[in-house]
Amino acid sequence: MSYCLNPACPNPENPEHTDICQACGTNLRLRDRYRSTKPLGQGGFGATFLAVDELLPGQPSCVIKQLRPTATAPHVFQMARELFEREAKTLGKIGNHPQVPRLLDYFEDNQQFYLVQEYVSGSTLQREVKQNGPFSEEGVKQFLSELLPVLHYIHGQQVIHRDIKPANLIRRQEDKKLVLIDFGAVKNQVTPTGSSASEQTALTAYAIGTPGFAPPEQMAMRPVYASDIYAAGVTCIYLLTAKSPKDLDYNPSTGEMLWEKHIRVSPHFVEVLKKMLEVSVRHRYQSSNEVLRALELEPYMDSLAQGLISPSTGISQPPASRLGPISGGSAAGASGGSAGSANVSRAAMAIRARRTRLEGTDINSGIAGSRSGMGRTGGNVGQSSGSNGNKNKVPRKLDSQEVQSAYNKGRRDFAQQNLSLLNLQKTNLSEAIFHQARLNKTNLVGANLFQADFGRASLNYAILKDANLGRAYLSYADLEGADLRGADLSYAHLSNANLRGANLCGANLTGARITEEQLAMAKTNWMTVRPSGKRGLW
Repeated sequence: MSYCLNPACPNPENPEHTDICQACGTNLRLRDRYRSTKPLGQGGFGATFLAVDELLPGQPSCVIKQLRPTATAPHVFQMARELFEREAKTLGKIGNHPQVPRLLDYFEDNQQFYLVQEYVSGSTLQREVKQNGPFSEEGVKQFLSELLPVLHYIHGQQVIHRDIKPANLIRRQEDKKLVLIDFGAVKNQVTPTGSSASEQTALTAYAIGTPGFAPPEQMAMRPVYASDIYAAGVTCIYLLTAKSPKDLDYNPSTGEMLWEKHIRVSPHFVEVLKKMLEVSVRHRYQSSNEVLRALELEPYMDSLAQGLISPSTGISQPPASRLGPISGGSAAGASGGSAGSANVSRAAMAIRARRTRLEGTDINSGIAGSRSGMGRTGGNVGQSSGSNGNKNKVPRKLDSQEVQSAYNKGRRDFAQQNLSLLNLQKTNLSEAIFHQARLNKTNLVGANLFQADFGRASLNYAILKDANLGRAYLSYADLEGADLRGADLSYAHLSNANLRGANLCGANLTGARITEEQLAMAKTNWMTVRPSGKRGLW
């Protein structure tokens, strides 16, 4: 379908390849390249649309944001233009972060202003809560460990988002990272001169933010960096309760939201949330760094803020998987523990690996030694039998029974462990972390390894026949000679994995990240399912 962007069009829906709107005669191809296919949302005097870029090969998807000034006065139109240019400059300045959509284009056409942004495919946190129920405490802490470094980056660019809320946070389908969207120009503070009150309201009403999520100073058009901290706190309450701020009571004397009776979290986390939600800016956390310090994540701020990018290799660390609900069941293929806990461990593992490379410090005394309170159960990565003073001690080799027992008790982090030659046939190890672990010739026939992290792991001649490796992270893994017959590798990340001599006969690679060069090194047959979903030889 081609969707007309003329706000006054009586019937904006048109056939797919039509260039002129059949209802109003408007050109349906902006700048002779962008074709809108459907509306995504509308509010204030702006609207967003899903579109395709017909000028680029493959016609990739993008998002068109249209700014629609409602007033006709020349000075109001000029203010709208300034807002538009301000957002474009803002996005151009901060769009290099991996968890912020990139600005692709911006232009003015027929007194309408357009921003073209990277399209982020995935579900908003609002939708996740509606579908799966509230998050656990561990899941919300994982959320903060992802969002706060993004805010730290944005605030470092002298930008205040002003509309942090679950609907503006997308869990990207591609790598499960959290992406912050909607840096609306109409949300920038405006103090027009010489305009009437009604005209000023028309331009600033939507700039205030979302009632309930925005703190008092922002509603009074005086936002500060701590305003985003407050909104992040309200978002935490929503994730924990599945209740919108309008569904919660307020203290009529102080204006504070009454949320404590609706949640069950640790006393320490209650205190952190209280300070995030202070009505008085003076008593609130002033920066995301302060919140991370309160959660005992502050020492790892630099690593988190860069989207877990290793400075020494430039390689992105394993993606965080989907946050787990507290009452709506676990993520598909997962059991025996919180997905949020596993995700925090995954982030911790990446940070430890970075610290080991840069500082040569003991991986056993890093995050493992901190009282993070973030759902850490069942032991630490590479936990040695000695004290923290015994640096760089080789982790004791676990046997098959110990691995299964530790997992059943909640442990998810087995990074850098030597698990070679173990018999883990048909075990459930979903979402476990085996980053840089050795699993040479390990028997994992029929094992549930859904969303497990095998980044840079050694799996030479491992037996993974009929294993569930859906959405598993296998980037840079060594799978030479591995038996993957009949394995489910749908949507697995296999970029840069060594598949020399690996047996992929009958394997399902639907949606997997893998190249034909990699597959040319492996064994395939007519039963192998390609990433496109079709069967056949390569």
